[in-house]
Amino acid sequence: MSREFEMSLMGELQFFLGLQIKQGPEGTFVHQAKYTRDILKKFEMGDSKPMTTPMSTNTALDADEDGEAVDQKEFRGMIGSLLYLTATRPDIQFAVCLCVRYQASPRTSHRQAVKRIFRYLKFTPELSLWYSSGSSLFLRGFSDADHAGCRIDRKSTSGTCQLLGTSLVSWFSRKQASVSLSTTEAEYIAAASSSSSQLLWMKATLSNFGLRFGKIPLLVDSTSAISVAKNPILHSRTKHIDVRFHFLRDHYEKGDIDLVHIASENQLADIFTKPLEFDAFKRLRGWRCVDNALIKGEIESQWIGLIALLV
Repeated sequence: MSREFEMSLMGELQFFLGLQIKQGPEGTFVHQAKYTRDILKKFEMGDSKPMTTPMSTNTALDADEDGEAVDQKEFRGMIGSLLYLTATRPDIQFAVCLCVRYQASPRTSHRQAVKRIFRYLKFTPELSLWYSSGSSLFLRGFSDADHAGCRIDRKSTSGTCQLLGTSLVSWFSRKQASVSLSTTEAEYIAAASSSSSQLLWMKATLSNFGLRFGKIPLLVDSTSAISVAKNPILHSRTKHIDVRFHFLRDHYEKGDIDLVHIASENQLADIFTKPLEFDAFKRLRGWRCVDNALIKGEIESQWIGLIALLV
């Protein structure tokens, strides 16, 4: 680049737009540990009691119209700070996106849920994204959905993530636009409208760098949703599904996407759809102290989780 552009060398990259970069021969950490501590201090949560998960499995947020109203400016400030943190913390993505839905009229219950996320950050300030230099360039996606999870309109939540080799490169948690009549439909819509379209875009983008992929595996834990995608005949249980979601079937038939069943306990996207118990959450999150042995061992294994512990 220095041959084409006028540049000044300022040493190894360490900070970029609030992101901290730690590079080594085995790979690169991308984290926001300093930012995490700063927002804990800003919202006076630095001395709070740590929590092991960002949201309790018993949490069921709704509009809570009878609850006590809280300062909307403060609540939105907390939400905005957490949204920026999701750039390197996929483990809080679902909890933050759930709380975002109530920022127009926040109540005490909503603020308590947000404070729970901060208390979890107090427990895990050093978690980061890990990009191994020895990882193979193998593209795959995970897709999951929680049926009728929203207590207000009963819409489902789609959760997806995409990995290039062992590196997490894309993820999101999003409420679906329409009400699903079954778990099968919710899973099918999540796979079609979110994960597969993202994988196809990544495949086209990476082709510009000379990388070629055959069938891209999309891992889904619903055999029924896979059957709907593979069945070219519409029947009474699927004919009501919007036509735009059937492009998943079209790309399966073309050989662009390969739908693969995965056991629910290994479904990484599950962390983006609902609150989980600590053991399941920890396993999917991928909490591991990263040293040379683990980089060559567990971190390169088939199921690696989402993020690593910065050491």
